[in-house]
Amino acid sequence: MAKKKQKKRKKKKSGTVPHELKEEVARELGFGNDIEDKGWANLTSRETGKIGGHIAKKLRKKKEV
Repeated sequence: MAKKKQKKRKKKKSGTVPHELKEEVARELGFGNDIEDKGWANLTSRETGKIGGHIAKKLRKKKEV
């Protein structure tokens, strides 16, 4: 029997975004009051995606410097 070649997988970086950064970005985008009133779980997918995109952008900028 022939052995199957296994593909090498890229290792994902372990770690999470600090909660402070998440809150900072949410406040910058104007979601601070919504989060206080409704909580994180009740944000729309569009809002959470926007927050995540801005976090990624900030992290990329931070890495460049």
